[in-house]
Amino acid sequence: MPDFKGVSHIELTVRDADRSAEWYERVLDMRRVDAPPEHDVVGRPPGWQPGGRVINMRHPTARFALGVRTHDSSDDAEFSEFRVGLDHLALQVDRRSELEKWAEHLDGCGVAHSAITDMPYGSVLVFRDPDNIQLEFFVYSNIYG
Repeated sequence: MPDFKGVSHIELTVRDADRSAEWYERVLDMRRVDAPPEHDVVGRPPGWQPGGRVINMRHPTARFALGVRTHDSSDDAEFSEFRVGLDHLALQVDRRSELEKWAEHLDGCGVAHSAITDMPYGSVLVFRDPDNIQLEFFVYSNIYG
């Protein structure tokens, strides 16, 4: 079977790309990167017309890239994990103590979040972005290495 090395990037549809990019920069320390003009048409079906705005970002240490995209034809509805598509996005941390640091950071940014939940397979801290997209910080327990 062919191999792959991990996730290259995630692109989220949002209501306001600028607002979301600013939030991800402030809360997750994402950094904007330039994309070539042809970026908008790669992988789209024949006849697709670009319309909207995409802002691409990378995290300085996590080797993680994120795009936030506003489509001109968006329905402007708030995100719901109960519709087909993305349920949530979980970002991995190395230790439970990192979850505690993230909880403090989220508090400092004024971002509502869950309590840290410990389960047999790991621990999680849940929060949401400005479009209600569920995000998590997650650490696996020793059962996964």
